Amino acid sequence: MPNTDIQIVSNEAGEPTAVLVPIELWREIASEHETSYLLGSETMKQRLLAAAQRTDGLSLGAVVEKLGM
Repeated sequence: MPNTDIQIVSNEAGEPTAVLVPIELWREIASEHETSYLLGSETMKQRLLAAAQRTDGLSLGAVVEKLGM
């Protein structure tokens, strides 16, 4: 995404006070922040790694069918 999509908001003195970014960029930043936060805890890091390696779960379709949705 080009830097021209980012807008800097300044106050009357010309000092930058805020930034406007496209929503997709904001979502990417928020997601990276959340991942960083979760990986900051050794316990959570181990849980996430274990969950990523699991293969015995149910598919979304199976869950929907089981719940009668």
